[in-house]
Amino acid sequence: MNTVQLALKNILKNPLNLLMSTILFGLGVGLITFLLLLNDQLKDKFDKNLAGIDLVVGAKGSPLQMILCNMYHIDNPTGNIPIQYALPLLREGHPLIKMAVPLSLGDNYKSYRIVGTNHDFLGLYQGQIRSGKLWKNDLEVTIGNAVAEETGLKLGDTFESAHGLSMDDHVHEGHAFVVTGILEGTGSVLDQLILTNTASIWKVHDHEDEEHEHDEDEHHEHHDHDDAHQHDNSKADLAHHPENEITSVLIQFKNKTNFQALNFGRNINENTEMQAASPAIEINRLYNMIGIGTDVLKGLAILIATVSGLFIFILLLKSMRERRYELAIMRVLGAGRMKLFTLIITEGMILALLGYLTGMILGHAGMELVSKFLKDDFRYVFTGLHWMTEEVFILIIAVVLGLIAAFIPAIQAAKTDLNTTLSKK
Repeated sequence: MNTVQLALKNILKNPLNLLMSTILFGLGVGLITFLLLLNDQLKDKFDKNLAGIDLVVGAKGSPLQMILCNMYHIDNPTGNIPIQYALPLLREGHPLIKMAVPLSLGDNYKSYRIVGTNHDFLGLYQGQIRSGKLWKNDLEVTIGNAVAEETGLKLGDTFESAHGLSMDDHVHEGHAFVVTGILEGTGSVLDQLILTNTASIWKVHDHEDEEHEHDEDEHHEHHDHDDAHQHDNSKADLAHHPENEITSVLIQFKNKTNFQALNFGRNINENTEMQAASPAIEINRLYNMIGIGTDVLKGLAILIATVSGLFIFILLLKSMRERRYELAIMRVLGAGRMKLFTLIITEGMILALLGYLTGMILGHAGMELVSKFLKDDFRYVFTGLHWMTEEVFILIIAVVLGLIAAFIPAIQAAKTDLNTTLSKK
């Protein structure tokens, strides 16, 4: 019987101790693995959806809320801004701005957000048409890959939007959108959006206003609708509707290191009725806020792993003392001191490896379970079937912890005194 087989036999003699050490060690490893999986995928989602956007301009309020709403689509808008305020940002030939993309939010279909914008929005995420064509006229939409898969919408299908960002909100009846195109999957927020022109958003909400206005006001609103249908939602077209509102403008600078570009956001905040926020700065603040919680959990996980290492040490020490006579017999039968030392070390490593494997299963299974809730709440896809290089380092740390826990018991086993041990028996 080789050393590994003998070590396994000794470990299996005490199934309760084996179960306790495996669960305890597994909890520590599992919690660390879960946090790493969550942080890694969360960071990937945030970084991918930055999309080279340098500044978001919208209504005054929480800068972080504005970023989460207009870039990650997981929060409510801070409000709307009149187009006349945003027109200087949208004009062609701006000396500082390379691209300015208007967004209009406020409606959804089965919790997937409907975004009024122009075709430049696709360029931010390298979006490509999979089938059909991009929206052109009012009430035409192009949907993301995830929207098509989850809702079952196909080319030519029609649907009515719901007010707000929850599928339970009031449905806008009488203005049905038609699907003209479906996008390729990008792994970005683009997959979960329904894109149309800004005039469509106005049209749907103007319809709501009509229900509460007098007849003479209704006539004026209908005139606006007819007007909106004649335009293509270009930046020049937005200038024809200065009385209307949009939610925000996404901005890319021509030169990010330009002194004027660096102070552009501050000038907007200090001198206009709008608010400007830097995505990179706000997301770093979010990382810091999340980091406080994850650091506490990591500390707890390390504590659990340390206690489990101590438990393995006590377990092996107790086992070694109970098996003194057995170890002495092994010496008599020809096993050297190194053989006994290696046996106890092997037992410690096996216990650590079993704990590591248990932790990996717990961590990935926990991430897979939580991913379903995250997808329901935020529409972002997380998975437990995601592997990281950090898991190799966790394995190395687990093995080292097992070696440390087994080292002193192994030395004591190797120093077993034959005469004293056998005479006491």
